[in-house]
Amino acid sequence: MKKILIISGTITGLMLSLPVQSHAQQQARAVPAKQAASDLKTTMDIKVISSAGARALADTCSAWAEQNKKIVAMAILDWGGNLIESHAMEGAPMNSIDTALLKAKSALRWRRPTSETNKMVRSGENLAPTFMHDFPQPGALPIVVDGQVIGAMGVSSADGEKCAQAAIDAVFNGKATSSVQ
Repeated sequence: MKKILIISGTITGLMLSLPVQSHAQQQARAVPAKQAASDLKTTMDIKVISSAGARALADTCSAWAEQNKKIVAMAILDWGGNLIESHAMEGAPMNSIDTALLKAKSALRWRRPTSETNKMVRSGENLAPTFMHDFPQPGALPIVVDGQVIGAMGVSSADGEKCAQAAIDAVFNGKATSSVQ
């Protein structure tokens, strides 16, 4: 019984120490908040890779791979990590689509080429990609247009980043990069 009274007395004491604002003070504070809310941008425009754009990236990367006598698989993701397009060339190993997808997800999450993430992990600078179940192996690039990461392309090859960069350059006519900086 004593504990309840002590707690009750403490709560009452705390309530008495709370500052009380007049109605005029409350309205005066509400005006700047309303103005700030009206100045606040509540939506944003996001660029999205189209299905046709993703297909063009796959076709262009395939052409680059054929020209360079490589057999690859690729995965193209949109800005939210959704798979838009995947393709495996004739003769690609069974795990190559999975590898391309994992690489693309890593490039998208870290917003950098997976070769850079690989160097960070190997040097011990940042081990987070390993315990976050990413796949920091070279072969994927984020796709950046006007400073926005709009997706990523992963390719299952040691030369995957070269293939992806050739495709990004050709499809986006030099208007996309693989770097957020």
